[in-house]
Amino acid sequence: MRTGQQPSGHGFGSPGAAPRATNQNTVLGRAMGKVLAYIALTKPRVIELLLVATIPAMLMADRGNVDLWLVLSTLFGGWMGAASANSLNCVVDADIDKVMKRTAKRPLAREAVPTRNALVFGLALGLASFAWLWWRANLLAGVLVVITIAFYVLIYTMVLKRRTWQNVVWGGAAGCMPVLVGWAAVTGSLSWEPFVLFLIIFFWTPPHTWALAMRYKEDYKAAGVPMLPVIATEEHVTKQILFYSWAMVVTSLILVPAAGLVYAIVALLAGAWFLLLAHQLYRGVRGGAEVKPLKLFLQSNNYLSVLFVGLAIDSVLGLQTISEMFS
Repeated sequence: MRTGQQPSGHGFGSPGAAPRATNQNTVLGRAMGKVLAYIALTKPRVIELLLVATIPAMLMADRGNVDLWLVLSTLFGGWMGAASANSLNCVVDADIDKVMKRTAKRPLAREAVPTRNALVFGLALGLASFAWLWWRANLLAGVLVVITIAFYVLIYTMVLKRRTWQNVVWGGAAGCMPVLVGWAAVTGSLSWEPFVLFLIIFFWTPPHTWALAMRYKEDYKAAGVPMLPVIATEEHVTKQILFYSWAMVVTSLILVPAAGLVYAIVALLAGAWFLLLAHQLYRGVRGGAEVKPLKLFLQSNNYLSVLFVGLAIDSVLGLQTISEMFS
């Protein structure tokens, strides 16, 4: 090519190729952004509780056996149910999500997804969850997941959350439902064991949530959400955390006769460890020391994971239960 001759526009790196590549990248980037926004509506990190709770309940219901396909099918159906509830929660809570720093980046708060689309998305997931669980498991499992979605959205999000400090106490029942769904998927019925698992998560929810709310109480106050740390002193909050922590640990021990030695040991050690953390938080607040409630929040996730993994291992091993040992 002679000096001064212009490139043809068809070669590598030519000016004519740049706009097309840029446009393609822009379109792809927008599409990926939309996909990620819809995924964010489902609150993937919150759904981790589904995995932690459902699998051990199913393994305990069929102690000594593992029906992998039923477990995977139930998890998929339960995931759609939890994703539905979380998406609809985002629709209802869009106004306060915009106010709170912790939630300001959620899709509806930053208008990354139209509200109508999010509503249809959430309802479609709920319907799909019911149909899937009815098909792959049984009608009871499908009905229970519909009850879960309705309770979380209509009772907790629309009624309790903005009206009473007991919002997470009673509203937390929705987060306990995966153990009932899992048990029902295996047996087609319910018995006392899944209700004990239900109560473990029920009593776990207030310490878990209030520890987080202590850290972000100004956010909740700005949004007009009457979380306990917003309306009560830190000493009262930590005293309530202690009460529910003890209730949780004692309830976990009620399950020991129906489980084996592995679960019994894990429940005792994990329970003692969590109670130590809860008492340390309470003593720190009473003594006027600088406390880190977020530590208890994070460790509460570890406690529940360790306890339920212990139950899963115990159930898969299928050894004698404690009651059988002494019968």
